[in-house]
Amino acid sequence: MMKRRSIHIGLVLSVMAAAFTGCALVDEDMRDCEADHKINYELRLVTNLTTELQTQLSTQVELQAVATALQNELAGIFTDYAHDVNLSFYDVKEDSLRLHHESHIMDANQSSYTLYIPVRKYMHVAVANLEPPKQADGTPEDTLIVLVDDEKCHTARIEQPVNSIKNIIKSQNTGVFTARLPMDIKEGIDQEFNVKLFMANCASAVALDTLGSGIKDVRVFASGFANGFNLADSTYLFRFTPQVQAVDAGVADGQFACFYAVTFPSQDVATKTVIDSDDPYVSEVSTEKLWDYTIYITAADGSTTETVLSVKIPLRPGQFKLIRAKVQPDGSVTPREPYVGASVTLKWNERPGWDIEL
Repeated sequence: MMKRRSIHIGLVLSVMAAAFTGCALVDEDMRDCEADHKINYELRLVTNLTTELQTQLSTQVELQAVATALQNELAGIFTDYAHDVNLSFYDVKEDSLRLHHESHIMDANQSSYTLYIPVRKYMHVAVANLEPPKQADGTPEDTLIVLVDDEKCHTARIEQPVNSIKNIIKSQNTGVFTARLPMDIKEGIDQEFNVKLFMANCASAVALDTLGSGIKDVRVFASGFANGFNLADSTYLFRFTPQVQAVDAGVADGQFACFYAVTFPSQDVATKTVIDSDDPYVSEVSTEKLWDYTIYITAADGSTTETVLSVKIPLRPGQFKLIRAKVQPDGSVTPREPYVGASVTLKWNERPGWDIEL
């Protein structure tokens, strides 16, 4: 069963109608010119994280350590808790300029704000959880997802910039939610608007059974994902596809190594955010790879083997996908899923430019 949990953010919008109506600014009694406009924000977490972990990792006792590690690592990503919210109100005519903008730190399940904006039609865009989480010492982690070109609605987007000349980026560190809604603020009429925010990013992981392999080191990278998301029409951008440095989940078991990556979705026939469905992640196997994991393993003899695991099913917004694989003594990796192919290059370290460290 998909996980659906929500938070409701009550936002009271008090409109200054006098700016665009015949009401005189010198009037002491403005009650006839104003009305209460309530905006209800609902952050909808639709994910298969628990289902995927139970389905993939419930067959072996040893795999419970993998499930525990992934649940701990991804708890801050797949969450129904909003830390911050970014609110923009755009003109619906001409060049869709932003007419009003506010940002708030929530750190709560419910909060109320009062905004003063003129009566008119707007395209409202909301983004939650753009600010990075804090580390154990209280300092914030790196900002990995940013809001750019947001002065105009049709150019506003969130993206993860590439700051490395080697085209390598870090795994994202927040679960980002977005929404858009046309709003017609009317004079003198109490109105209520409901804004639903859905998750724009997702996550995947590879669990490696290393029993009997004798390997010395593992480095993992994921690729094939979008690098940005257009807020105006909920479409993903694939201008370039950098490698994402996967994170070691820190499995407390010597048999398994597990690495995960939080990213934007992969290519898909439908690249919209998940709206609502009983089975939003059911998909057919593609004839070509849609995303992949590249695994570099140093074997017992010191040689490095590269294995590219090519995944032929899409990774969608809010989704979590786990790939299981077996590590061989020569460092090669054999996937267990039928929709995952493998391409192996032995002695990868003997090729020019093999060093991929950040």
